[in-house]
Amino acid sequence: MDLRNIAIIAHVDHGKTTLVDELLKQSGTYRENQATTERAMDSNDLERERGITILAKATSVEWKDTRINIVDTPGHADFGGEVERILSMVDGVCLLVDAAEGPMPQTKFVTSKALALGLRPIVVLNKVDKPAAEPDRVLNEVFDLFANLDADEDQLDFPHIYASAINGWADADLDGPRKDMSALFNLIVNHVAQPRQINHQDEPFRMLATTLGADPFLGRILTGRVESGRIKAGATVQALSRIGQKIEQFRVSKIMAFRGLGQQEIPEAVAGDIVSLAGMSKATVSDTICALAVEEPIEAQPIDPPTITVTFGINDSPLAGRDGKKVQSRVIRERLMKEAESNVAIKVTDTPGGEAFEVAGRGELQMGVLVENMRREGFELSISRPQVLFREDENGNRLEPIEEVTIDVDDEYSGAVIEKLTGPRKGELVEMKPAGAGKTRIVAHVPARGLIGYHGEFLTDTRGTGVLNRVFHGWAPHKGSIPGRRAGVLISMENGVSVAYALWNLEERGRLFIGAQEQVYQGMIIGEHSRENDLEVNPLKGKKLTNVRASGSDDAVRLTTPVTLSLEEAIAYINDDELVEVTPNAVRLRKRFLDPHERKRMSKTS
Repeated sequence: MDLRNIAIIAHVDHGKTTLVDELLKQSGTYRENQATTERAMDSNDLERERGITILAKATSVEWKDTRINIVDTPGHADFGGEVERILSMVDGVCLLVDAAEGPMPQTKFVTSKALALGLRPIVVLNKVDKPAAEPDRVLNEVFDLFANLDADEDQLDFPHIYASAINGWADADLDGPRKDMSALFNLIVNHVAQPRQINHQDEPFRMLATTLGADPFLGRILTGRVESGRIKAGATVQALSRIGQKIEQFRVSKIMAFRGLGQQEIPEAVAGDIVSLAGMSKATVSDTICALAVEEPIEAQPIDPPTITVTFGINDSPLAGRDGKKVQSRVIRERLMKEAESNVAIKVTDTPGGEAFEVAGRGELQMGVLVENMRREGFELSISRPQVLFREDENGNRLEPIEEVTIDVDDEYSGAVIEKLTGPRKGELVEMKPAGAGKTRIVAHVPARGLIGYHGEFLTDTRGTGVLNRVFHGWAPHKGSIPGRRAGVLISMENGVSVAYALWNLEERGRLFIGAQEQVYQGMIIGEHSRENDLEVNPLKGKKLTNVRASGSDDAVRLTTPVTLSLEEAIAYINDDELVEVTPNAVRLRKRFLDPHERKRMSKTS
């Protein structure tokens, strides 16, 4: 069969996974009566709940005697490490752009990676049936973007197609028949080159591992594209590291190829195909699996470095061990090492005490997803505030990561947003232009430090209507101190169960994070103080009862609904002397030192 390998790349929420759904349906992958789900490629629980793709996944469809391997990639900048690895497996990319929003920061990030590899893109203008769609303007913006990213003549001469993935059609003309996806299938077959690896089928077997999986029966599974030669099940091969060291020699127990949504065992894989191999015990991502005679590893794509670090520690609060089963530092370390192995954008290092681990990654969302996965697996953790990673240039000057922030906001709120970004957060305004329908688009370069914890404030400032996207821009000289959270917190001074009457009296002191009848302990943060200092309060204080009935004083206490912080909000909210306690059933905020005397002593020494 003819073969095509293609990745679908786009900004978050532009419709990649929905498009893959339609390609699967219309290629006859599903049986007539097969039960299908929406966004079939988003297979894990977190992806379904949040409506975002976190892990890159491959699938395969057949169209008129051509097999098309399609890789669905994440659209969020925090998971850019997934996209960087995947692009080395494919020969072409489908760049999906929302016909109303136009190219966004993540579009720019993944497109620059694809163009640098010499891939020729197909531009799909999606959602052209939206009332606010302006496909002609967006097409010009895409061309400008390619030109800015130094695309060559071939890449600038890209074909484009108009589509509405959710309605299941793609046409070469805006006024086409709007029936099905056949125009897109034909364009992929005609425009994307056959894998050049097909010409190397007679050479020794070589394959670069790009994703790592695990199966309860087969053990480790590595997926990648066969670069040269062919491999049969049962053959003995070796794994080489990026620098050419031999890691292990093993027998390939199974070869699996993607067929529709599942994987199917095949007897032999040939150059050009994307397959998964089982049988290894040590080989991992970026290693070369090859015949025993091969000595040179395949060059792996360099991955952008992490920009923030978070400390994962054991949970040592008075409520530790009540919810989760996995609480020891040894178990936490094993789990983090396993994560770092399959996700090349994460680095894990031990701290001197051995009770905590520094985890470096791309952003708060990536860290939040890792913590969320761990708490669902039964872990209890304490998480520190994210810290930005600095580096030094050759002259010894300190550099910090700068992010490009793109904001779409209603005109009336643009002033407040610009004031916050360019004032205390030390950002620089790059561009400001009308984005149609009473909206303004603001582009700014802001230090990554200044964006930690900003998203919640941004939503408040824009009454929940603003959209903020950020992507790593580059390194710049250190911008000086950036103030953190201004408000203080309310800290519990007792252990026990909170009482409604006590909380009712505390409401005038600030916003509360807990309700009545919740477990609290000394040093736990139960709310935000209305002033700048921290305040110790007693949430257990009940009402003094007398045997005299007083008129009006026995009314039922009505509490304001407490503020519930999500995991990412909690991690971004805390200060350096605070931690987030995460268990399978609860997310609590606490002071690093629970004892008030110890807190005072530490504040004097720091």
